Amino acid sequence: MPAQQPTTELDARYSSALNPRPGVSEVTATAWAEAQGRLEAAEIFWVSTVRPDGRLHVTPCIAAWHDEVLYFSTGRTEQKAKNLAHDAHCALTTGANSLTDGLDLVVEGRAVPVADRPRLEEVITAYETKYGPHITAPEGTFHGIGDAFRSGDAVVFAVAPDTAYGFGRDNGVYSQTRWTF
Repeated sequence: MPAQQPTTELDARYSSALNPRPGVSEVTATAWAEAQGRLEAAEIFWVSTVRPDGRLHVTPCIAAWHDEVLYFSTGRTEQKAKNLAHDAHCALTTGANSLTDGLDLVVEGRAVPVADRPRLEEVITAYETKYGPHITAPEGTFHGIGDAFRSGDAVVFAVAPDTAYGFGRDNGVYSQTRWTF
């Protein structure tokens, strides 16, 4: 289910390229490799799903980027699991809270439950490598998450990007990049 390499497009309408300020050099699209690095490093994501009645549901979660796919999990009876059973479309968002610096990322796609045991073990390894003691140590925040994945108490979802967006801010220079897969 890994995504292919995307086409990259700078959207000048929402970038400093359209309305350059003094001292602003040419604004360029963010490279997909940079976005991937940020997805790998980000610790907190916000997952947005749609309830059966059309209302949005947004919650924080942890996630791991592995083999061109973003993985997250939830309990079987949690609202996001119910929403995804009804409509698999979702978005995962991560970024910074600064007005002038950072890169916010949005990954849109369909959340597909991971049933393949070897893939599940790879995802567990990716989580344990990324989050370390938070998952592996008895006093960790998410201790036992790998066992919850293996037992099926938590559902692991894979989201291969359909479209992703990067909203860059570099000392007040703004860029908006769209990656289409």
